[in-house]
Amino acid sequence: MAAEVELNHVQPASEMAEGEDDEHIFQPTMFLEPQETSIDMKALLVKKVKKTCSCTPAKVKDLIFSFLPVLQWLPKYKLREYVLGDIMSGVIVGILLVPQSIAYSLLASQEPIYGLYTSFFAGIIYFLFGTSRHISVGIFGVLCLMVGQVVDREVQRAGYDIEPSVHSGLQREMVIYVNTTTLAVNQTSQPLLCDRSCYAITVGATVTFIAGVYQVAMGFFQVGFVSVYLSDSLLGGFVTGASFTILTSQVKYLLGLDIPRSNGIGSLITTWINIFKNIHKTNICDLITSFLCLLVLIPTKELNEHFKSRLKAPIPIELVVVVAATLASHFGKLKENYGSSVAGHIPTGFLPPQPPKWDLIPSVAMDAVAIAIIGFAITVSLSEMFAKKHGYTVKANQEMYAIGFCNIIPSFFHCFTTSAALAKTLVKESTGCRTQISGVVTALVILLVLVLIAPLFYSLQKCVLGVITIVNLRGALRKFRDLPQMWHLSKVDTVIWLVTVAASALLSTEIGLLIGVCFSMLCVIVRTQRPEAPLLGWVVETEMYESLSAYKNLKTKPGVVVFRFEAPLYYINKECFKSTLYKRTGVNPAWVKAAKKKAAKRMLKEKMVNSGGSQADVAVQLVTEPLVFHTLVIDCCAIQFLDTAGIHTLKEICKDYGEIGIQVLLAQCNASVRSSLHRGEYLKKEEQNLLFHSVHQAVDYALGAHKQNGCRESNNCV
Repeated sequence: MAAEVELNHVQPASEMAEGEDDEHIFQPTMFLEPQETSIDMKALLVKKVKKTCSCTPAKVKDLIFSFLPVLQWLPKYKLREYVLGDIMSGVIVGILLVPQSIAYSLLASQEPIYGLYTSFFAGIIYFLFGTSRHISVGIFGVLCLMVGQVVDREVQRAGYDIEPSVHSGLQREMVIYVNTTTLAVNQTSQPLLCDRSCYAITVGATVTFIAGVYQVAMGFFQVGFVSVYLSDSLLGGFVTGASFTILTSQVKYLLGLDIPRSNGIGSLITTWINIFKNIHKTNICDLITSFLCLLVLIPTKELNEHFKSRLKAPIPIELVVVVAATLASHFGKLKENYGSSVAGHIPTGFLPPQPPKWDLIPSVAMDAVAIAIIGFAITVSLSEMFAKKHGYTVKANQEMYAIGFCNIIPSFFHCFTTSAALAKTLVKESTGCRTQISGVVTALVILLVLVLIAPLFYSLQKCVLGVITIVNLRGALRKFRDLPQMWHLSKVDTVIWLVTVAASALLSTEIGLLIGVCFSMLCVIVRTQRPEAPLLGWVVETEMYESLSAYKNLKTKPGVVVFRFEAPLYYINKECFKSTLYKRTGVNPAWVKAAKKKAAKRMLKEKMVNSGGSQADVAVQLVTEPLVFHTLVIDCCAIQFLDTAGIHTLKEICKDYGEIGIQVLLAQCNASVRSSLHRGEYLKKEEQNLLFHSVHQAVDYALGAHKQNGCRESNNCV
């Protein structure tokens, strides 16, 4: 049988020192009296209501301080110790953020000015509401991609071209000028028609508003547990998969192609097909510019990473490239002479506040769910990671409030969705950041650009912005280099990562996220449905029992089999539990009973025909063949919980084995399992002491009881 094969290489305890069994000391079981669990629900409810509805000055103060953490840490700010690092990191991140904000605006299908607005407001608002000292909140490429997909879809539905048409400089300047000028002179004028750019930011702001509302609601109802379903491998795969889509969407800018942006399932493949169909229309000027920018950006970025421990601050190569490219485009008149696509007019100052478009909410509400979940999951995970690294704590629910307000409030000021970003956070931390004062400094740098410098980027080629976006994807795409190590650590996590990458890239970002979540949950279910379930052996001179298949030199006690099931026992895996138990022990009670019954009929028939023997004589002869063991000990240390099906399964196992003369004992049950067994009436009152607190105790009990009772039925003895 299977059990005999598995136990062949194990030395039985009966082969130990001679006479050890004769000197066996039986250890009685322990009995723990459970705590009283009766709860007066009425009193508890009244107490909670009083606590919630009470209003004292101390409670109001705590509420305000928890809602605005800046009021707690700002008065304690150590000016001499912190200010230099905060200013330095804030300025450096601001310099890096300016070109990235302009570049990522294209990804979100917006004008460059709106990316600058978004970065400015995000830093200020997180300074007020956030609890992390180090994360940099602003534009994040994956969220820009998701917003851009929604914007393109709604813009197309509204009858605009997916790509902004080539406006004349005068027309575009007129639209922006009128939008930024108060109409106090002519109060009776008709409302202005919204052009494509205006409608695009309206859609983006509406999506951002709804995503922020979702995030604040998650914080209010304390449903941050949703993020636990987004594992590191899932999030990493999603970001890498989305990076392929981002890269694909920027290739047309590098080649200077005027092709529509593809949306929906399979957009990555559709985009590449359109690129190759129009490859003959490549703008040579844009192609050469892109190649030169890549030639400068990639080596310098690599040098920044290689010498980051020696450099006090990274080389702001993106800003250098933007300035140089703008000057070359302006003085070389690349737009006029070669038809290069440029950023165009970027106004100074701020546009008047504008509420979201309420009638768009039903169309974008579902899209905002995925954006909200990804935004807060990345923000919370980064804030907790850096808090742990630097020895302080963050409040996950307050982080959800913070990132929610970073989306709700800016949505009234022509902004789109933000979250924490790993690359900028790493720069911020490495350049001396101590508090979120550095975020305010970053916002001031962007404000300087908004007020004075923005119009100077008129001649900046869009291909340069595309190159900046693609170069910043290096970190996500480099994850492929970690696949061997990831596979070595966890094959399941690697498969989850690969599935999420493929789904996010080849289908769509939203569907990819959904498939990743469903697949990772399926992996958990499968792992609990078919878990490890080894037989255990005794570690000599200890009270420990370990897996016979994992370790050598373990011993078995004669007549006792110890079995461990390493998962919760519930309706999904109950059949797996029984089949594995029968396979490991080599004894299936149903088969044993069926064999006995069949043999009984055959022998009874033979006796009646040949010798005329009685039925009682036959019964005695049927059970002469001994079973391998007389006691089965089930180690329940890895069984976290039982449901109704699990309780019935254990009762069935105990009953079936008992009918063939094998006693079943449970060991190392946690409090939850014990409570479930008690409620399910697994044991009678006089048998409550048969739940053991250790495997060793259960085995001692089995050996002692078997020795004391003797072989009550000789056909059950070894």
